[in-house]
Amino acid sequence: MKTPVKIIVPLALAAALLGACGGDDPAVTSAAEPQPAEAAAAFPVEIDTGAGRFTVPARPVRIVSLSPTATEMLFAIGAGPQVAAVDDQSNFPPEAPRTDLSGFTPNVEAIAGRTPDLVVVADSATEAAQALTSLGIPTAVMPAATGFDDVYAQIEQLGAATGQVAEAGALVASMRTEIEALTAQVAPRPEPLTYFHELDPTLFTVTSRTFIGAVYTAAGLRNIADEAGGAGDYPQLSSEAVVAADPDLVFLADTKCCGQSPDTVAARPGWGAMAAVQGGRVVALDDDVASRWGPRVVDLLRQVVAEVKAVPAPVGAR
Repeated sequence: MKTPVKIIVPLALAAALLGACGGDDPAVTSAAEPQPAEAAAAFPVEIDTGAGRFTVPARPVRIVSLSPTATEMLFAIGAGPQVAAVDDQSNFPPEAPRTDLSGFTPNVEAIAGRTPDLVVVADSATEAAQALTSLGIPTAVMPAATGFDDVYAQIEQLGAATGQVAEAGALVASMRTEIEALTAQVAPRPEPLTYFHELDPTLFTVTSRTFIGAVYTAAGLRNIADEAGGAGDYPQLSSEAVVAADPDLVFLADTKCCGQSPDTVAARPGWGAMAAVQGGRVVALDDDVASRWGPRVVDLLRQVVAEVKAVPAPVGAR
């Protein structure tokens, strides 16, 4: 079980909340637990994302986001006006102040030149985060989510870091409700449908241990990559392995980057005989929505659930 990600409220507020309990340590609460708005929205606030702790001394007004997922979260919780710059891959929402800053190869000097009072990066940029922290710039390192609870936690962490606590809580509540309603629409089957999620035309994919895999699991699907073998959580399968597994559904997360479509899949050697191709169940996804664990994960799950519901149940199944 993963250690819960924590939000640590300011010392003065912790003392007030603890009352007669006393103690020298600040109060620590789970990011998924509701907190009094006046407590959680106060500053300074210390937050533990699981990839490291950071302290925000005052409500930030010049945020630099170097993570497309974090950018979507920030705007969704109403912190958009506080965002001064985002990286070159943060293309949603359209009003995000996109720049030439890179989240893959962060330039510390260029980032610092934006005079940010909070920087948000992915966990692939830990060295840059350490350098920014040494310059006195609060920097949040957000790890890749592996499930819905991680998404909810990160939204609430960013809510605490930006002073948008109520908005973050409302977004999480709305997402929970929508996701529960969508998963409730999936009828049980004698045998779960199988799927292949394509990251690129060289057949890199995901296992069920990833966040993307968790979305499909929530829709009642079984991942052929879990049984086909391969290294790590993002294995590369052979064409022969995919054809042999003959998945019921194929999901393409390489439509924008690589021009893949149901037609290009059908034209691959041997793929035309697959059940997914024969049944018209090769599904084109939006690459961005399918690769980010922000608020639009609800849209991804909605599309997956719709495709699952469209597959006829076996004869005689209830």
